[in-house]
Amino acid sequence: MSAQRQPEGLYTAEQRKRRDESRWTLVQAILAPVQFLVFLISLALIGWYFATGEALAAAEISIVIKTLVLYTIMVTGAIWEKEVFGQYLFAPAFFWEDVVSFLVLALHTLYLWAYWMGGFTAEQALLIALAAYFAYVINAAQFLWKLRQARLQMPSSVYLLGEGAQ
Repeated sequence: MSAQRQPEGLYTAEQRKRRDESRWTLVQAILAPVQFLVFLISLALIGWYFATGEALAAAEISIVIKTLVLYTIMVTGAIWEKEVFGQYLFAPAFFWEDVVSFLVLALHTLYLWAYWMGGFTAEQALLIALAAYFAYVINAAQFLWKLRQARLQMPSSVYLLGEGAQ
């Protein structure tokens, strides 16, 4: 058996230890709900614009903020992946999540390009943002599924007593 072989579960014991000891785990745990909150606010602003024709600037700025938070979580997530799995991206345990993350990143970046370079109507640019948000929701669901898998992989004594139990 190769030392590089991926475990049947999400993490080997060593990877789980590195995950639990990494400061980037906490950073990701903070940034993920922040990004989701920014997403919800932005989605509401986009919806408000489409419903009323008002608050276009607020919707546009909210998408820029969402994109900046996304870039931050992508960079810190790559650092986390390097610490836990030994490579910055596409570790076998998170390969498909990283693939979809790049789609999300590409769509958000396309929105920024459309916003700053012009050539698109406001509605067209906002539709690009909505496509990015749709991909983001899929990606978030992937990561929530992985979080669930990680919880299910915990040793039964930790699961029954709680993660902080000694």
